[in-house]
Amino acid sequence: MLVVEDERTVAAALAEGLRHDGFAVETAGDGLVALDLGLNGRYDLIVLDLMLPGLAGFDLCTRWRAAGIGTPVLVLTARDGEQDQVRALTLGADDYLPKPFSYRVLLARLRALLRRTGPRDATSLAAGDLVLDRAARTCRRGTAAIDLTPREFALLELLMSRPGRVVPKAFALERVWDGVLAAGETNVLEVYIGYLRRKVDLPFGRHAIGTVRGTGYRLDPDGG
Repeated sequence: MLVVEDERTVAAALAEGLRHDGFAVETAGDGLVALDLGLNGRYDLIVLDLMLPGLAGFDLCTRWRAAGIGTPVLVLTARDGEQDQVRALTLGADDYLPKPFSYRVLLARLRALLRRTGPRDATSLAAGDLVLDRAARTCRRGTAAIDLTPREFALLELLMSRPGRVVPKAFALERVWDGVLAAGETNVLEVYIGYLRRKVDLPFGRHAIGTVRGTGYRLDPDGG
């Protein structure tokens, strides 16, 4: 996640809270720096202030969308006027939350954006010779078929739909277990990651599923 906020104390507090809730977070306090990061980085979400040095948030949103960047953007700003909200959403922002704000509401909105915008179009997903067929509900590594339980399939699908990007633990729990498990019950997730590794990696001498310590998991786009 990219947090674009020029007030250092606010940016630091946001980053700390979001990391605690399982997100990998980068911050930018300047609009021009944020423009480059948004164009060249790989983020699941962007939290964007409007009043920034270098380049305003409105202009950032316009340029990202013009460049084909579809990353969900939540505007978080002290500008709470109706015209500002309409303008931001018209320019391509996906949500708008005025300051002061409730952190719990922010977190809920970010998770809702992730649920709505997860990549779901491809019938099959591939990472090197690791292939997941969504329609047939099958998995294979090269020519070898791999038998997965429904929960293992859903977890691998989540990882493969975001190749090379960190999938936060809290997000994986919410998506794969439908919010039944609390964000702190990561031991269940770790068990299932172990199951997947023993099926899609270890028998083939691969290391596709990596751990990002304290944050979540990342799937190697080349299949390990």
